Amino acid sequence: MIRKRLKGFVAAAAAFVVASISLFAVTTAEAHPSGHHHAPAGKPTIVLVHGAFADGSGFNAVSRRLTDDGYPVVAAANPLRSVSSDAEQLSALLDSIEGPIVLVGHSYGGLVISTAATGNENVKALVYVAAYIPETGENAEQLTGMFPGSTVGESLKAVPLSDGVVDLYIDPEVFHERFAPDLPAKDAALYAITQRPATNVALGEPAAGEQAWHTIPSYALISGADKIIPPAAQRYMSQRAGATVQTVRGASHMVFASRPDTTTSFIERAARETTR
Repeated sequence: MIRKRLKGFVAAAAAFVVASISLFAVTTAEAHPSGHHHAPAGKPTIVLVHGAFADGSGFNAVSRRLTDDGYPVVAAANPLRSVSSDAEQLSALLDSIEGPIVLVGHSYGGLVISTAATGNENVKALVYVAAYIPETGENAEQLTGMFPGSTVGESLKAVPLSDGVVDLYIDPEVFHERFAPDLPAKDAALYAITQRPATNVALGEPAAGEQAWHTIPSYALISGADKIIPPAAQRYMSQRAGATVQTVRGASHMVFASRPDTTTSFIERAARETTR
């Protein structure tokens, strides 16, 4: 009798577990039928792409403000290995997002978004934050040297890799002075510690194919005291792209960290004007 009752209990418990799993699977499938990211109605997803010598944490203050204002935000992990492979990875991420997208790139991230967004109808605006806006065939090194004023070449610390590629960092000794002088020294020191290297391949690889700014509305936030990408170069690229421009006087290359309110406002302006 006890054995029969035990068998009955086990069978009932098993049936309950199976039913619960099935119900969970159905509920999950209905909520996320394709496994894609979903944006709230009326708000585009803001995708933030960091540049060289940085990572997604640099966008924390901007991300907090955007989410407080109701925008879904994705901080993309940019590998910084090559423009083509980095753009391919970003393109896959963009394909996973449903609804309109405002794509933001800082510095080298501008090269990546200019390639990754091409042909993606969901990308409604490109926002370049102290960033490269390349034409086909141009690379970061070339655009940096187009106008005087950059200190990046003399600031780099090289780490040769076994495959012949070289990882490049901003020397922590000069990071505050040259990369982020308008941030408190203690904050700049943390960014120097957590920076991710870009390869010499990434900084030297020419942009290939049609660049997305030819067909997608572009916005450029220019850092007026930039010691990495000269402000004159940023203005030249922005004017060539027909971008909506705002210059932040006295801002360093890390304008998004030192002036998060201004940066957030500029991104939201792009979102409002292109996703009405």
